Amino acid sequence: MTTSSFFKNKVLMITGGTGSFGNAVLNRFLETDIEEIRIFSRDEKKQDDMRHEFQMKMPQVADKIKFYIGDVRDLQSVKNAIHGVNYIFHAAALKQVPSCEFFPMEAVRTNVIGTDNVLTAAIEEGVESVICLSTDKAAYPINAMGITKAIEEKVAIAKSRMSGKTKICCTRYGNVMCSRGSVIPLWIDQIRKGNPITVTEPSMTRFIMSLEEAVDLVLFAFEHGENGDLLIQKAPACTIQTQVEAVCELFGGKKENIKVIGIRHGEKMYETLLTNEECAKAIDLGNFYRVPADNRGLNYDKYFRDGNVERNTLSEFNSSNTRMLTLEQTKAIIASLQYIQEELKKSNG
Repeated sequence: MTTSSFFKNKVLMITGGTGSFGNAVLNRFLETDIEEIRIFSRDEKKQDDMRHEFQMKMPQVADKIKFYIGDVRDLQSVKNAIHGVNYIFHAAALKQVPSCEFFPMEAVRTNVIGTDNVLTAAIEEGVESVICLSTDKAAYPINAMGITKAIEEKVAIAKSRMSGKTKICCTRYGNVMCSRGSVIPLWIDQIRKGNPITVTEPSMTRFIMSLEEAVDLVLFAFEHGENGDLLIQKAPACTIQTQVEAVCELFGGKKENIKVIGIRHGEKMYETLLTNEECAKAIDLGNFYRVPADNRGLNYDKYFRDGNVERNTLSEFNSSNTRMLTLEQTKAIIASLQYIQEELKKSNG
């Protein structure tokens, strides 16, 4: 059974659906036999832009997209949009590390309370599956964005224990290249303007994924995840220096223009996708890891009596001990992205 057949005559809702992830899902599924895709978000301008874009790009199926103005922070507005929905991809979040550092309570309202609202409404309405999108920054979190996403995961797992027929899973992934607000589009812009090409710290390592891979991970969780699971893709990584040099070579940037500006608020030298503690019970599924929920019940006495004698030999999975990409490999991956191909056409046009 292909994943797309799960969606036949079904209604999918994407919270925060005007973002990069929502666009990638629409591009993937709009022309299948899915019945309807609901875009739930609070920005009418982005919704209007998206509506016009898909009416131009896919006119024969654009009427499958239904736009709902609302905010995950408001439970009632989520409930108003959720009637008749079969599946939810919960992508609404505050994701920028600096903005969450400066306004942590805003991150709590969207990432934590918003997730609780989406799951509460989904369980009440009998939605079949909810996949919550998380981030590598939720593992050993040191910044407000990561801390609120870590709590989001805890909320999802706690809700899964009493979700009835609603399956709830989380996916955790690293940096998605060329997503909105990410660094590669910024570098391309700096190269074109002849400005310094700014990097925070060249020796930092980061997981890299394409938007297509991010969608693949969510679909894998949707198809193979069990209630309460956390699913992680084994992504490769590279240093920031390798990444910026690859972009310079593709777009004619001068490496002598690369300027180190220092680590920003709340940044790490490397990111972790799977903590040492999670590795103790992680199940290796080939290209993915599955971390099942701890469902030992609420009898706290058990936690003092019943330990785990046998643990997985795997240790922390992070962007410094995963498969490291060379400059040529990084360049090839970046060059394969649709966004990059379109930008190269502009540069060469």
